[in-house]
Amino acid sequence: MMIKFLFSVFLFAAISFNLAGQDVLRYKGTQQSNTNFPDGQLIHAIGVHNIQVMRANRQHPEMAEGYGWTYNHGPNLAYWKGKFYLNYLSTPHSEHIQPGQTLIATSDDGYKWSQPLVVFPPYKIPVGIVKRGTSFTSYPGMHSVMHQRMGFFISKKNRLFTLGYYAISFGPRDSPNDGNGIGRVICEVNADGTFGDICFIRYNEGFSEQNTNYPFYTKSKDKGFVEACNELLSNRLMVQQWREEADRDDQILSLHDNRTKAFCSYHLPDNRVVGLWKKALYSISSDEGKTWGKVQSAENVINGGGKFWGQKTSDSRYAIVYNPDDIERWPLAIMTSKDGLDYDSLLSVHGEISPCRYRGTYKDYGPQYIRGITEGNGIPPDGKMWVTYSLNKEDIWVSSISVPIKSSGDAEINDVFNSIADGMELSEWNTYSPLWAPVKIEKNEKGEKAMVLRDKDRYDCAKAERIFKPGIKVNVNLALTPAQTDGVLCIELQNMKGEIAAAIIFDNQGNIKVTNRQAYVNLGSYEKGKEYSISLSTDSERKLIVNINGKERRDLRFVTTNIGSIERVVFRSGAGFGVPKADPVVKDEELQIDPGHIDLPYGGEPGKEAVFSVKFLKLVSSK
Repeated sequence: MMIKFLFSVFLFAAISFNLAGQDVLRYKGTQQSNTNFPDGQLIHAIGVHNIQVMRANRQHPEMAEGYGWTYNHGPNLAYWKGKFYLNYLSTPHSEHIQPGQTLIATSDDGYKWSQPLVVFPPYKIPVGIVKRGTSFTSYPGMHSVMHQRMGFFISKKNRLFTLGYYAISFGPRDSPNDGNGIGRVICEVNADGTFGDICFIRYNEGFSEQNTNYPFYTKSKDKGFVEACNELLSNRLMVQQWREEADRDDQILSLHDNRTKAFCSYHLPDNRVVGLWKKALYSISSDEGKTWGKVQSAENVINGGGKFWGQKTSDSRYAIVYNPDDIERWPLAIMTSKDGLDYDSLLSVHGEISPCRYRGTYKDYGPQYIRGITEGNGIPPDGKMWVTYSLNKEDIWVSSISVPIKSSGDAEINDVFNSIADGMELSEWNTYSPLWAPVKIEKNEKGEKAMVLRDKDRYDCAKAERIFKPGIKVNVNLALTPAQTDGVLCIELQNMKGEIAAAIIFDNQGNIKVTNRQAYVNLGSYEKGKEYSISLSTDSERKLIVNINGKERRDLRFVTTNIGSIERVVFRSGAGFGVPKADPVVKDEELQIDPGHIDLPYGGEPGKEAVFSVKFLKLVSSK
């Protein structure tokens, strides 16, 4: 009996220890980010497409969202009835500086997006409103700013709603998410692209129908709309996203911890819910968010002011996307997990930081404020993980991330684009595709497909990379056609840290150059419209053989002799950006200065377009 008793005690202790261990969210990998590099020198996840949705433009608003506002941030994403929906908040030039509005863009495929439309317009605050907890009083012509952590809700009857929050801010240091704003608004998004009437769904203290511009949702004549609002109000996981803007004692919230910002959640295999917040905070709920366990820091996870996004992926695994640094908001990285608690394999998702073209208050550099599709807000049929974020708090982007998430490539590649099924040509490629410098598959006048890099952006570039099994002996063959002789295209062989072993450059003077140690060797001129057959071969002695249309050069050496194995071939329309050299934040006392005088020159003007077409890429890698 004693033996059975001791065995039972031991078994119970073991089970208890195991269950306790399961409640720890942690990063168990060894990779860490180095913010001296825009991609953190992390290994890149394969099959990630970075796509620019909206490029801010003060000079030509019609090329952007029609207003020319240059502070754009906080995007949210949903998928409904065969379309992606993205909403984001915007102000003329700075964070927390009124007026503010919220816009929506849509896309059938996630690659081509509509021009954003205003769904929640600037809200005029009545004169004489005293912001609760302060001595600030609203003045004539003062408007609200927008601040919302939640963007969408799809009801059980499959109706799509978008939400925003009208906040009060008297300056860059007056927080709009202090619980002392006006209230949260909601409207329906119709399948034909129109919007329903705007209603308040939740007021802050001191506000009601008597002193606001929109009716309360219960006054709507649409019973289905009222029913959907009540459904949302009863959904604890959805409304927990409201914590920062809500009254600090709002009983609709299950958790009032003031440390918790930018809530998101996902379900574990045992149906418990993991809640995530900024600074890598997490908690676990066993009752769908009605109650929560202890809020604590994820082990060995570094994250600062950027948002922290986690979700279950289509392969029944888990992923968290975030900025893995406590200060900088770059790179954008992803870590993966089998069980939703133990994470590893920290990989780069978005590793480029173009210049901030338009200055303003608190416009942090980098791809940041990441959001995916909240559980219940739709599932894209392609099985990919789709996320949205802002770059430099200026431009809006999305990324499609191939699932399963992987970083190991093949030893042999045979990408003849015209022979690959439509829509699958770039599935194993990583692309960085700004609106004015896109990477996509196009057909020539003969109807043949090629990967085309276009670039008319003065401050950005097109980029495509193919990751393969690391090797020292690499043989690359490709066919390239330039459409001009004054564009720039770099073709680079890189190692896992992005260090360059060798590069061929088609420069803007019509010359073809190749690296030889730290210098460039001119291989001759190139012609527009002519196809160039290019072969690059490396060996174990760090030598490079280049053959272009039958002309061979053998006496070449790697740029860096101790580069190790090569694992990427990169096509880029221009030089890389590196990391930001200066803090873009404008001091408060500079706010009265016209922000235009510190903008980068011609930031809203397209340059002359350069076009390069890649017909195929064939590669063999070995040790």
